Amino acid sequence: MKIKQPQPFTFEEGERAVLLLHGFTGHSADVRMLGRFLQKHGYTSHAPIYAGHGKELEALIDARPEDWWSDVQQAINHLRELGYEKIAVAGLSLGGVLGLKAAYSQPIKGLVTMCSPMFFDNEKQLTKGFEFKARQYKQLEGKDQETIEQEVQELLAESEDMFKQLGRFINEVHDEVDQIYTPTLVVQAEKDEMINTKSADYIYEQVEADQKDIKWYKNSGHVITMDKEKEQLHEDILQFLDSLDWS
Repeated sequence: MKIKQPQPFTFEEGERAVLLLHGFTGHSADVRMLGRFLQKHGYTSHAPIYAGHGKELEALIDARPEDWWSDVQQAINHLRELGYEKIAVAGLSLGGVLGLKAAYSQPIKGLVTMCSPMFFDNEKQLTKGFEFKARQYKQLEGKDQETIEQEVQELLAESEDMFKQLGRFINEVHDEVDQIYTPTLVVQAEKDEMINTKSADYIYEQVEADQKDIKWYKNSGHVITMDKEKEQLHEDILQFLDSLDWS
């Protein structure tokens, strides 16, 4: 069965732009509803898809955090080329880690991190999530159980180096969070099964911005942008964006 590949999106509306960054093993669908919501409220949004994402998980084996960071820089440049100078960033999971790096690397108007890991103490959970996505994709391709099992085990063995580099990248960003002076909203799901939720407190405490807030969502899991409280999340993000100095 041929699987339709997801695409990046740009929803143009007002002169204020928000870069929307998806999670590890995810793609632009992670943040599409948020993008449409922001468009209705006068914000332009753009969501890239990082190297190796949005296709079979074998493609991720050769992708590295520096590739994903390069994709984020290109996405910011894409918005600037379209004429948007006023840019905020909102990222889910790995997208939030990339957003934190953006916030201490260049001037942005504001930052939203959603369920973003700051401690690489959860490799098992990440590997489990990776394995689940791989099985799901192979089932959609119509492969039999034996083939799926064999391919998933090969995939896990071959992805070890990628996970090590992901861990190093998270640790690198962890050590620089206190260099952030950008207004920041930290979002965390209480039922997050993927990351250490102490990450949210760490980001909130370390960010040096005068304007910062932290919000917990008691009925949501890791992919909070698509979970039960997404409407409340949308409203909270809009309120935060509206509060920024866009001049």
